[in-house]
Amino acid sequence: MPGGRLTQPERQQIALGLADGLAYAEIARRLDRPTSTVTREVMRNGGPAGYRADLAHRATEHRAQRRKQTPARGTGAGTRPGSSDEQAYGRDTEAVRAYEETFTTVLMQSGMPKMMARVMACIMISDQGSLTAPELVQRLEVSPASVSKAVAFLESQGLCRRDRGEGRRERYIVDDDVWYESVMASARATAQITETARQGVGVLGRDTPAGIRLENVARFADFVSESITRAATQARAILTSRPQTADLSAAFDEAPAEEPPVGGAAS
Repeated sequence: MPGGRLTQPERQQIALGLADGLAYAEIARRLDRPTSTVTREVMRNGGPAGYRADLAHRATEHRAQRRKQTPARGTGAGTRPGSSDEQAYGRDTEAVRAYEETFTTVLMQSGMPKMMARVMACIMISDQGSLTAPELVQRLEVSPASVSKAVAFLESQGLCRRDRGEGRRERYIVDDDVWYESVMASARATAQITETARQGVGVLGRDTPAGIRLENVARFADFVSESITRAATQARAILTSRPQTADLSAAFDEAPAEEPPVGGAAS
């Protein structure tokens, strides 16, 4: 399997594959490349609808040139800003950088905007699980305003929090509860759909086609919301009490069943 950066002809094949409606996996198979390589290439260069081979190639060359210039701006002996973790733990800096891009791409595919995904991934893979605004600006090579906007979005989704701590600068933290809080926020949003759909049933009539449709939506959303809340609460309890559990499904089997929340997930 070939390694290294994508060539311009390969990028043209990606563009043709997207135009033909091919899946990333099929495009990657034809190029003899990992699917993650194609996915990352498309997502960081306009997405499936906006990908252009020539623009993607120029953008990649620009990023490569900018990385070469980074040491001259005082960021150390040829390593990416913030690479002290890699040096301390003997990690492959290029492998870490590639993984960060992959993680960012996955977050974007889940619906997160690009800058928010970059900030989230950057904090997540830092060993301390927290970074200041200047650290994010340096690592991501973006403006302070971009970081501020991204953090505000992540906070609104329950994906990070601020802590001034002992220093004067705020730190943006992604802690062990981040996914629990995010899932619970999703469950609350789904519960709101249940409530709104049932209001529609009352307005449109329970026995009308529209009312029946909304009642089915309400039942589905209610079941999903309660199930998500129950599963998230149980998983949190298990992982908190058994942090070294290798098989979470086995731990669930051993755990006692919980009663559904009274009044739905929104209560």
